[in-house]
Amino acid sequence: MDKAIELSDGHVIPRLGVGVWQIPDEDTAGVVSSAIKAGYRLIDGAFIYGNEVGMGKGVEQSGVDRGELFITSKVWNSEQGYDEARKAVEDSLERIGLDYLDLCLIHWPCATKNQYVETWRALIDAQKDGQVRSIGVSNFDPDHLDRIIGETGVLPVLNQIEVNPRLVQTAMRAENAKRNIVSQAWTPLGQLASFDAPAIQAICNRLGRSPAQVILRWHLQQGVSVIPRSTDLSRLKQNQEIWDFELTEKDMVAISALDEGVRCGPDPAEFEDE
Repeated sequence: MDKAIELSDGHVIPRLGVGVWQIPDEDTAGVVSSAIKAGYRLIDGAFIYGNEVGMGKGVEQSGVDRGELFITSKVWNSEQGYDEARKAVEDSLERIGLDYLDLCLIHWPCATKNQYVETWRALIDAQKDGQVRSIGVSNFDPDHLDRIIGETGVLPVLNQIEVNPRLVQTAMRAENAKRNIVSQAWTPLGQLASFDAPAIQAICNRLGRSPAQVILRWHLQQGVSVIPRSTDLSRLKQNQEIWDFELTEKDMVAISALDEGVRCGPDPAEFEDE
């Protein structure tokens, strides 16, 4: 399995990365630097996480050439609208200390605000101006995707959605694939809720792998990019050790059968927080 996925715009994104959600800013530099030194190249952040400064320091402290890294940030709900989103991109670049983002996403559609199309236009122009290399969305449903594509003619390269064994998202992932949009999973380990499931434990025992490794491998074999979060270097390294084994079709079905439609996060159709 290739360790990167080609996006529809020709750029490539690592299948496995590290998310920095809920990591305090003062700790983020150390986590990001350690992750990059351990071999990670995809770092997923966002303005609302409050740690873009730390993320940038970690990138700098890693000593790895910027061109080898893939850095993501996101436009928050309160920054929706054309002018606001353009400024949000500029502000994120300044906080992180970068000349460009590899990927910028609209964090949530916030459909009742009815500004996500203008926000998308802002990302299109940010891409044209070289501030962003690839543009995408997060937590978008099919109708949101069709509207921005229909009104601008520009396809998001990626849709970051919640996916884990208790929320398999088969239909939404199929909708993304139908539009040539990569699915990327946030909370891919489902806050550890499935770790003790008999199906997971049976696979772990047979393969001599941890629940996290098994679940992350399940994601990868479905073509999903993953961005698990950990502040522990040993776990960061362990999460990388998923390229030298393969789940059987029976394993894949057993894990997917844990689907309960239970979300760890908000429902995109309802979430409007500023």
